[in-house]
Amino acid sequence: MSLKELGNEVAEKFKKAYGRPPQWIAAAPGRVNVIGEHTDYNDGFVFPMAIDRYTVIAAAPSANGAKTIELRSTVGDQPAKIDLGQALKPAAKGTWFNYPLGVIAGFQARGMQLPGFDALIHSTVPLGGGLSSSAALEVSTATLLESITGKKLDLVEKALLSQKAEHDYAGMPCGIMDQFISVMGKKDHLLLLDCRSRKPELVPMTDPTVALLITNTNVKHELTGGEYAKRRAQCEAAAKALGVASLRDANAAMLERARGKMEDVVYRRARHVIGEIERTLHAAEGVRASSWPTVGQLMYASHFSLRDDYEVSCAELDVVVEIAQSLGAKGGVFGCRMTGGGFGGCTVALVQADKVAAISERIASEYEKRTKIKPTLFVSRPAAGATVLKG
Repeated sequence: MSLKELGNEVAEKFKKAYGRPPQWIAAAPGRVNVIGEHTDYNDGFVFPMAIDRYTVIAAAPSANGAKTIELRSTVGDQPAKIDLGQALKPAAKGTWFNYPLGVIAGFQARGMQLPGFDALIHSTVPLGGGLSSSAALEVSTATLLESITGKKLDLVEKALLSQKAEHDYAGMPCGIMDQFISVMGKKDHLLLLDCRSRKPELVPMTDPTVALLITNTNVKHELTGGEYAKRRAQCEAAAKALGVASLRDANAAMLERARGKMEDVVYRRARHVIGEIERTLHAAEGVRASSWPTVGQLMYASHFSLRDDYEVSCAELDVVVEIAQSLGAKGGVFGCRMTGGGFGGCTVALVQADKVAAISERIASEYEKRTKIKPTLFVSRPAAGATVLKG
């Protein structure tokens, strides 16, 4: 279904829910990170793309001119009523509407007067698969509010406002990648984002013969002991031993010279990050040159580093990568890796577009045979970022 068709479908759902057509419709995509994992908090580079799965919000002014916002979701969550006459504060942690609520608060903090409105939220971004359904919800809300207020934000400001909503209202200390790609994604382009300078660079990927195949393993291992915080601390310890502000400023030779100054686990964490930053920059060069075997090999190297040095993979992610490798370039797979924070979620594979059906079938059947879990697969080309469909 095209984005326009999806917008029309949500308009119909809004009409059914509220008895009148919407005045505004906005959409923002989820994302997949092609390469550059656990580099963001080390001031490194990430290389995501927007996927053609969207969160769409349709809205119309409150029927009776009330100074309230009503948010409904098509997945059947309890509707949220927000009184604009009162100071906004987060609802209980884990409440779904904290994401849009934080964005609304961000607009108010900028002195923008919001009228009352009714909204219906519908999403095709898979929830809980590490494809950034939360950023899609925040950015679609911000895009909707731009239409309602008639005031457009600078793209970077819009991404940062959405990130702040997730920090302050949802209590998730996320990096900047998800909101930046959801705001700035462009059809047939990936986004090379410098997490230190926040400078985005669109990299064309116009070759129609390749696509990205995303496999959701449908597992999420709950880990105790704050694994992410632990790795962050290990990266900081490595940077300190190397005498640099962050691992972005180190290279492999420096790391080898300082190996004796750090525990082996700290050394391995740093080896992943330093190598991954380099791999990400090389992958961007590979995409520019349409050198798909090169990009694929970098994706495999990224996965093995995440598995062995960073230790954030899991058996199910490894199985998908093994199946992809067994198919190889002859079977239409250039490369495959886990994507996202790890311990479950999704893999991303660079594949020949005309072999997607056969590859998907093979991965799905082999994976289920080996894990007894049904995966969810879909293919995407680089898609457009946030957009106004009506209003």
